[in-house]
Amino acid sequence: MEIIIASLLGVAVGVAVGLWWSRRKQAEEAAEGRSKADQLLEDAKKEAERAKKELLESTKNAEERVKSQEEELKEQRLNLQKLENRLLKKDEAIEKKGELITGKENDILKKERQVVQRETQLRDKEQALEEREGEIDKKLEEVAGLTREAAREQLTESIAAEAKIDAAKEVKAFEEQARADADRRAKKMLAVAVSRYAGEYVSEATVTVVNLPSEDMKGRIIGREGRNIRAFEAATGVDMIIDDTPEAVVLSAFNPVRREVARLALERLIADGRIHPTRIEEVVDKATKDVEQSIREAGEFACYELGLHNVHSELVKYVGRLKYRTSYAQNNLMHSIEVGFLCGVMAAELGVNVKMARRAGLFHDIGKAVDHDVEGSHAVISGNLCKKYGEHADVIHAVAAHHEDEKPSTILAHILIAADALSGARPGARREMLQSYIQRLDDLENITRRYPGVEKAYALQAGREVRVLVENSRVDDAGAIMLSREIARTIEDELTYPGQIKVTVIRETRAVEYAK
Repeated sequence: MEIIIASLLGVAVGVAVGLWWSRRKQAEEAAEGRSKADQLLEDAKKEAERAKKELLESTKNAEERVKSQEEELKEQRLNLQKLENRLLKKDEAIEKKGELITGKENDILKKERQVVQRETQLRDKEQALEEREGEIDKKLEEVAGLTREAAREQLTESIAAEAKIDAAKEVKAFEEQARADADRRAKKMLAVAVSRYAGEYVSEATVTVVNLPSEDMKGRIIGREGRNIRAFEAATGVDMIIDDTPEAVVLSAFNPVRREVARLALERLIADGRIHPTRIEEVVDKATKDVEQSIREAGEFACYELGLHNVHSELVKYVGRLKYRTSYAQNNLMHSIEVGFLCGVMAAELGVNVKMARRAGLFHDIGKAVDHDVEGSHAVISGNLCKKYGEHADVIHAVAAHHEDEKPSTILAHILIAADALSGARPGARREMLQSYIQRLDDLENITRRYPGVEKAYALQAGREVRVLVENSRVDDAGAIMLSREIARTIEDELTYPGQIKVTVIRETRAVEYAK
């Protein structure tokens, strides 16, 4: 019985708990549904507010656009009205101007008729004058026996001849006056310079020949399989030529200093008798030092001879290297010393700084000491070296311009040009090849024979003067002056020559009569 009661109570409790749990769950679902509904309602309200604001803003923008368009329309109406007023005023002005133009056109037509009448009258008068001029020309031709064109040509030729003669006379008078003064001063300077200095020159060959004591020495110089000659050429940088020439070896190189080192080393090796690669290197090294010492001594001697001080040691070395350089068989060191003396003498006569002039003369050719290693004109190279080692600006310009690679602009530059020409062009200073010498004489004579009226031409004084004989009937005195100038200009343009060439035109008049 108790078990049944307990079971019924358990069932009743279970039913009560189940009803309670189901109601609670329904209450929670109802609460959750209400919260979702509230959230949806809230979202709907926010969306409605946002849509309302956007609508208000778009409405406001539309109203503003409508207002701005209305204002623009008002401005356009005002502008159109102003434009219409201006057009009306312009139409009125145009009508007034049209009336004025119509009146002026009538005046212009009247004036045009008057101009046409005047032109007709002028044509008639011009035609009458031409007929009158023709009659006068015919009468003049009948009287003079010449046509109008012939008379004009004759008159033109006469005026040109008179003008040419007058110009030649003026030129001759001016040249004679200038030449007299220039010759007097130039002769004085050159006489003093030549009398105060006379230089000695050593003729040197471009290829050095070393004499051997016997033919057996050639084999010793060559060595086993040519090792000695290869070692010698490598150490000196000089080509050694051993040919069939008896008891002689030829040393060939562009650099004269290297050639001198090779000559000295070879002579010492021959005298010593021990010739092998190690000994060759020792002797070449000793010969190089001896040549460098000789170069320094030669440069110092040149500076001492000219009385120059504070000369950079590198410039002294470059000057000394000129001892082994020649131009047309003229030693460049002796040439530079002579040019230095001549520049000093001329500078003293003209009141220019003598020391500076001597420096320019001594340094003017130092570029030849390095022109085997540096590209360019030796005058420009010399100027660059002087600039590099701190010489005065006037000295640098004179050195760079002494062959007119730069335009000479100072008195010192012109003095250096004259001294260089005098030293190189005087008789015996330089040696030329016979073929080129004869060719230059032929060119001189051929140039002078081109001109009309030239009868004969002779090149004299080793090509330093050309004498031209002209026909007396074809060339007058004034024409002879002009001819000499034209020939001189042609020679300057077409020929290359040292110094200057004198052009002498000779016009001879002969009167012959026989006594019977």
